[in-house]
Amino acid sequence: MAEQTPRAPLIELRDIRKRFPGGDEDVEVLHGISLTIEAGECVAIMGSSGSGKSTLMHLLGCLDRASDGEYRFAGQDVNAMDHQELAWLRREMFGFVFQSYHLIGTASAWENVALPAIYAGMHRDERKARARALLTDLGLGERLDHRPNQLSGGQQQRVSIARALMNGGRVILADEPTGALDSQSGEAVMAHLTGLADQGHTVILITHDREVAAHADRIIELHDGEIVADTRHRPARATAETPTALAPPAESGLPEPGEIPEAVTMALRSLRANWLRTLLTLLGIVIGVGAVVVMLAIGQGAKQDVVARIGDMGTNLLVIRPDRGQQRTADGVVATLVPADAEALESLPNVRVAVPEISGSATARALGRDVSTSVKAVSSAYPTLRDWERSAGIFFNTDDEARYAPVAVIGETVRANLFPDTDPLGQFVLLNSIPFQVIGVMSEQGATNWGDDQDDVVFVPLSTGTLRLFGQNYLRSITLAVEDMAAIDATEQAAVDLLVERHGTKDVRVFNMASLLDMISDTQNTLTMLLGSIAAISLLVGGIGVMNIMLVSVTERIHEIGIRMATGARQRNILQQFLTEAVVVSALGGIIGVLGGVAVGLLLKVFGLPILFSATVAAAAFLCAAVIGLVFGFAPALKAARLNPVEALSNE
Repeated sequence: MAEQTPRAPLIELRDIRKRFPGGDEDVEVLHGISLTIEAGECVAIMGSSGSGKSTLMHLLGCLDRASDGEYRFAGQDVNAMDHQELAWLRREMFGFVFQSYHLIGTASAWENVALPAIYAGMHRDERKARARALLTDLGLGERLDHRPNQLSGGQQQRVSIARALMNGGRVILADEPTGALDSQSGEAVMAHLTGLADQGHTVILITHDREVAAHADRIIELHDGEIVADTRHRPARATAETPTALAPPAESGLPEPGEIPEAVTMALRSLRANWLRTLLTLLGIVIGVGAVVVMLAIGQGAKQDVVARIGDMGTNLLVIRPDRGQQRTADGVVATLVPADAEALESLPNVRVAVPEISGSATARALGRDVSTSVKAVSSAYPTLRDWERSAGIFFNTDDEARYAPVAVIGETVRANLFPDTDPLGQFVLLNSIPFQVIGVMSEQGATNWGDDQDDVVFVPLSTGTLRLFGQNYLRSITLAVEDMAAIDATEQAAVDLLVERHGTKDVRVFNMASLLDMISDTQNTLTMLLGSIAAISLLVGGIGVMNIMLVSVTERIHEIGIRMATGARQRNILQQFLTEAVVVSALGGIIGVLGGVAVGLLLKVFGLPILFSATVAAAAFLCAAVIGLVFGFAPALKAARLNPVEALSNE
């Protein structure tokens, strides 16, 4: 029969040394420790304060690394394992019972017990049921939802024992488990630990008390970092096998299903526990996001308002005016454009209508009232050009122009001033003492962008105006309405070429309303971007505030980080936890900021400011807040993830 290969011991230490920095030279605490512990043993490591027993426990539990020597767990070289593999060992093989309990103060008893299972990927319902069952078995069935500060010392230590068993706890490492307890509670805790040894768990007691050590099957005594005695009092209480397949599973580095919701839950709990600090952190993000929403809403609203006003004037228009550099007539009108030019321009391709115009001021009198108003001599196509409807009567037609008819169409303001209580149709109005019969009233238009009243006007036929009112034939402008906006630039060039051919020189200027609209839109976009940039700066300042607060949070919660690492949290779990907190607080600030920005915008709208909200802007501002939390929370989260478990645990 082939000889069987002897199975490796569960724990094997060979010449283990541990040194700590100590001024000019390192201080060696452990001096060549060698020992083996078999699966199922109940061992007490005993020594006075400063003997190195706690340091040895940290090495055994993979909370720290040896400076020299070899540590094998189930035949595997622990010193060769990386951070992820060590976390797996702590999570799957070890359970810690500390003298100071090391419970998370903001979590309930069952949540503290369930902590290792979170990092093991156990489903929430399953780990909740297991945690409650463990606590019930330990006599804490009525204390499941109590926080640590609501439990006695003995109860807290039993919570710590339950946590050590959550993932199985092959090896229970108990550091002075009765040191902070009264004698009765201490006896109860030791009864639980020895009961675990009877069930086959490997129990390692770290103590200075011989009465506690007497519960063990084997006592290893340390003095000044060396083993001075290794005594067995009784055989192992149960037979347990050393695990043979000790291979941590390959990890993708991505969060496991359920990790993110748990991280969010823990983040909200932590933020609620420090609500004042959370509120101050939120404030910076809220102001930043709210400023972005309001500033861009103001910018977009102003742009929409300007574009709408220009649109009312017509964006498919080309306004041709005499060049001011040309010689003027005696009455100040540039002698360039004539009505015949309008007729020629109307024949160009893509020109729907060409409307000539002469304008000036006059005194209008009717029914014993007189007002100063604007008079425009135009062609009958003017209402079509401006899309301006009448509220009463008709507009003059081509026959009226051909026979120099003394007819007029008045604006709403003129009607209100001259005919407040009388139907103006058929009445006569004197313009500079020349009678014109009112045949129509234009609908109300309101003020222009520059504040002029568009309704304070009287329209007369062009022919009548040139002959009877203005006494000259030169036009102040010709306005072209184009059919195809895509060809407006080509139409503009054709109009200039035609007038150059007719006049022998370029003596006009063309105002392209579509180009004006584009120019104003670009200007408004620039102003909107400027406003958005100013708001983004405040959001950036809020992000810096998040980073500062998270750094403070990490500093205050170093002990909690140590607890999480001792219960099996990977570095990425700690990184993920604090990143989640930063993102959650920033996202909350983003939501409140968006709502606050909308509220401020609506208030400004009540006071007449043009406001245009954009769902895209609000969503982008919220996402920016979340990303800022991610970016500015990364450095504090990385600092937390890189903490040494032992140093973190010792930070109370």
